[in-house]
Amino acid sequence: MSPRDLMGAALRGLTANKLRSLLTVLGVSIGVGAVIVLVAVGNGSGKAVQARLEAMGTNLLTVSTTGGGGGFQRGQAGPASQQYSLTLDDAAALADARLAPDVSSVAPVMTSSGSTATNGDTSYTVNQVIGTTPAYLPATNTPVGIGTSFTQEDVDTSQRVILLGQTTATELFTRPASAVGQTIKLGAVDFVVRGVLASKDSTGFNDPNAIAIVPISTLRATQAGYGALSQIVVQAKATDRVDTAQAEVTQLLTARHQVPADQTSPFRITNSAQILQTSQDTAATFTALLATVAAISLVVGGIGVTNIMLVTVTERTREIGIRKALGARRRTILGQFLIEATLLSLLGGAVGVGVALIVTRFQLAGVQPALVPSSIGLALGVSAAVGLFFGSMPAHRAAGLRPIDALRHE
Repeated sequence: MSPRDLMGAALRGLTANKLRSLLTVLGVSIGVGAVIVLVAVGNGSGKAVQARLEAMGTNLLTVSTTGGGGGFQRGQAGPASQQYSLTLDDAAALADARLAPDVSSVAPVMTSSGSTATNGDTSYTVNQVIGTTPAYLPATNTPVGIGTSFTQEDVDTSQRVILLGQTTATELFTRPASAVGQTIKLGAVDFVVRGVLASKDSTGFNDPNAIAIVPISTLRATQAGYGALSQIVVQAKATDRVDTAQAEVTQLLTARHQVPADQTSPFRITNSAQILQTSQDTAATFTALLATVAAISLVVGGIGVTNIMLVTVTERTREIGIRKALGARRRTILGQFLIEATLLSLLGGAVGVGVALIVTRFQLAGVQPALVPSSIGLALGVSAAVGLFFGSMPAHRAAGLRPIDALRHE
């Protein structure tokens, strides 16, 4: 029997019971579609995180203390806790090109949380008020969308000017563009809105746009007092010099604070390039996990193929007996049922790919899926393999029937 005749016989066998074939195709398509969609969701999630981290810059270092920024802490003596607190003098030393030649810019940071901003009768609790210098904005890729930033002169003279995040500006003024030039109260202190920050994508539960940024000298004088810095943001001169800049920062701070050689460093230095690599590895693991979970549905679809083909073999036992009695070879019967099982799986795979291509055009759980082309070919290949594997047992059963037994079957 020629391959063409085998294919024709297989197609006739599939169309003999259209509903059964349709249900089998549906089962396989769900598995294939799930694999493609979940891999796309994992890939999209990883790309979103990567884009946010890259937007912050891969040459960024964030310096803080392991004790949470120094200052007087519960359970610690004052002098001991203050010994390793970050100060403005530390920031100035890190900005010295002679002491840290691979450092491009430095921005000291102080933060205050839970401050209430007021515009007339409208008030809003700002998630975080950041006191810093103008260098903080380009270093952390925090551009001003409307208006202008404050200047170093504003910092030096402790001007009461403020930059509002998009959420803060919207809550206080409805239209962020109307905020520039207006006076608001932060706590009990008047501030003039100098600009509104460009919107940032959320990276977690906290809204990154529910913030306000003021000159660090102004925050120290009006909100946070004259305690230690929360952190120091350091920008390396180039991506390939981040590790060198990190070593310079560590060495300089260790020397300035006289950290004993046998003591664990009290300073935590976060390298954005390392975070990016970690996030990429995590995203790859997450995507692989999703693909593994989705592959289970392919196995379930394969079991469905086995069940359907076993029922088909049982129903067509007499037909098999007649064909064998007329001289049909074992391999012909085997080939026909294998082709039927494979066709069912491939049709299901094609339908699953089509559905997945449509579904991945929309956001799922807040993530824009990023289709992985290789997952389509892999899913189709696996669906064909599922058909061959799970269809082999019914096919061998059909091919192994003795003509006399098959003809006696009721």
